[in-house]
Amino acid sequence: MNLSILYKDKELVAINKPHGLLVHRSPIASDASIFALQLLRDQLQQPVYPAHRLDRKTAGILLFSLNKEIDPRIQQLFAEQKVEKTYWAIVRGYTEDAGKIDYPLRKDNGTLQEAITYYRTLQRFEINIPLGKYETSRYSLVEVKPTTGRMHQIRKHFAHIFHPILADRPHGCNKQNKLWKDRFDMDTMMLHAKSLKFNHPTSGEIIDIQAPIQNEFQKVIDILKIKL
Repeated sequence: MNLSILYKDKELVAINKPHGLLVHRSPIASDASIFALQLLRDQLQQPVYPAHRLDRKTAGILLFSLNKEIDPRIQQLFAEQKVEKTYWAIVRGYTEDAGKIDYPLRKDNGTLQEAITYYRTLQRFEINIPLGKYETSRYSLVEVKPTTGRMHQIRKHFAHIFHPILADRPHGCNKQNKLWKDRFDMDTMMLHAKSLKFNHPTSGEIIDIQAPIQNEFQKVIDILKIKL
């Protein structure tokens, strides 16, 4: 399995990670045997170091360092919120035109951490499938820009404002998830890391990496007749 490479120089490489692929080995996902880190290492025939995290269920841009010297420098950019991250998500219901979600999230040890997510609605649409007390099913395509990087931040934030991401488990809507699984055989979470923008730690050059949506995301786009 060859990974799609979106950007590469002597120090950094970015891939378009598929939905369902773990970044690296994790004790909380013992069922997995294939990982982005090992696949990319074997593909490039050299060591690689993940610069940030991306959920297993989330597709899109995943950035790696190619040596141990650049690794802490690029990680510092993420820690200092100097990397502009943009995601696309398809969520339940009609979202506001734009919004800011300022809702602290709790770590495993109970500590609360600041978490801020900005979004704007790109399109709204509905399909003529009744669900519960509603005669149709409504959805929104949103552009999401988190300024912090907490675990499952985008997923938890959209669940918090009652617009959960389609096919998210456990933060999503069970009824909607079942509808899409039964009707369309679709159970891939609709969250895509679309772009990363930052100043290169060595050259200072502005790096702007874009990731095309994956096939599963495109399938839902087609079902909903979204015009991009």
